[in-house]
Amino acid sequence: MIFDKIKEKDLEFYKKGLKELDSLKPDFIIMVCNTIHLYYDILQKEISTPILDLRKLVKEYLEENKIKSVLIIGTPNTIKQGLYKFKEIKTFEPNKKELKQLTNAIFNYNKGIEKNLQSKVVKEICNKYIQKGAQFILLGCTEFALMLEKENLPKISTIDILVESTIKKSFK
Repeated sequence: MIFDKIKEKDLEFYKKGLKELDSLKPDFIIMVCNTIHLYYDILQKEISTPILDLRKLVKEYLEENKIKSVLIIGTPNTIKQGLYKFKEIKTFEPNKKELKQLTNAIFNYNKGIEKNLQSKVVKEICNKYIQKGAQFILLGCTEFALMLEKENLPKISTIDILVESTIKKSFK
């Protein structure tokens, strides 16, 4: 889901998997990948089991915690299509060059290529926007949570939000 262009046929794998899960009649389904949530409405229409809406959960988290500004880092699609852009919250987004650096960092990190260097590149971009006034960094890609795990940055992991929501929903 890192690529710039995602076609309808690219979603077939997800649709098939969701239908398979749906046939098991779970209470709900979670999708860990941030970018796939750009297609939440399309995918939810395919099945009857509710899918937790990560975009909605992130918005609720930001509002509940009175967060006023965030740097959003994620895949090109997540950024360009505004998955985590909300009217009430000032958002900072990486510029075109930085977005390319972030994308390369994801690819290289996943391949095990100089993981420390990839984390350093991401950290430097984040620090730039903290200096410009972003209160928090919204980690809109699962890899960033791993890359910045040990970094002392004001960050919000969308995966942590999803896990917390899953636990709450499980015990209701």
